[in-house]
Amino acid sequence: MTTLSPTKSRPAWQWSVVVLAAAVVWWALYTRLPALSAALVGLLPVAPDSHLGAALAFFFYDVPKVMMLLALVVFAMGVVRSFFSPEQTRALLAGRREGVANGMAAGLGVLTPFCSCSAVPLFIGFVSAGVPLGVTFSFLIAAPMVNEVALILLIGLVGWQVAAVYLAFGLGIAIVAGWVIGRLHLEGWLQDWVRDIHSGAATPGAVEGTAFSWPERYRRGFDALREIFAKVWLWILLGIGMGAAIHGYVPQSLLERIMGADAWWSVPAAVVLGVPMYTNAAGVIPIVEALLGKGAALGTVLAFMMSVIALSLPEMIILRQVLTLRLLAVFIGVVTAGILGVGFLFNALF
Repeated sequence: MTTLSPTKSRPAWQWSVVVLAAAVVWWALYTRLPALSAALVGLLPVAPDSHLGAALAFFFYDVPKVMMLLALVVFAMGVVRSFFSPEQTRALLAGRREGVANGMAAGLGVLTPFCSCSAVPLFIGFVSAGVPLGVTFSFLIAAPMVNEVALILLIGLVGWQVAAVYLAFGLGIAIVAGWVIGRLHLEGWLQDWVRDIHSGAATPGAVEGTAFSWPERYRRGFDALREIFAKVWLWILLGIGMGAAIHGYVPQSLLERIMGADAWWSVPAAVVLGVPMYTNAAGVIPIVEALLGKGAALGTVLAFMMSVIALSLPEMIILRQVLTLRLLAVFIGVVTAGILGVGFLFNALF
């Protein structure tokens, strides 16, 4: 992690003015993206109504749109995260009972979204602090599944209704799955070395927030922006490229048959397809946008997106370091059942 030095060159109000001016410029560019992308396609020797023209229009519009949305939310969340830390999150959950604590853990998973690489140390920290296993799972499910980047991108690309569905049911799966795992009392299925950690060894005391100044909080936002973009920009381009190919070349009738609500097997097939995909929320959202635009059923697309984010192979490999195969299988089974339920329910309702 980058060590932040106190920022004394400018007073806080000047940093706030710079950030506000950047926000105004961001909005001015964002509102002109449709015209700019159309003009760019017009400069190329391609018929706008051809398959290639439609694919290029999708790509030229979505690349800056997704990048700008990502920049906005990552900077904002970098500032928000300056108020939180893994230690503070663990302290809030320690000693809580299951039930309400599952909801609190899922909410914290959204507000303090740690990546898959943080799963092992967070899991160990939670267990050693006395956080119930089910509550810990609610956090670990919500953190990747209800991703704030995916939420903002969904609002910008496919509307707030789909984003609200994603948020409500993602949180629901995290809360219910964690509660079910907690009711099963499977602490004995942890890896031996995790189970043997003394429950009071790392119990945190009162954790006070670090008193960052606003210039330092803005600095953290810019650091998060640089770090996240370095990790996801390639996946965004790949995801948008795949979405552009779907948008330009895949017939709508074909997708309606394969991923439509009438095909009962489309939801489990979407989950199976999503698990091995090694991408992240930012990379999968353009694919979701293209699938919905081509007539794919909402429930099937949501099941695909949730399986990519919450059941990816890298996540499972990392969790295997702290879970036995039996507990990992229970975790996968409960989350998969929740995702399938969301898919079938929304295909029936919409």
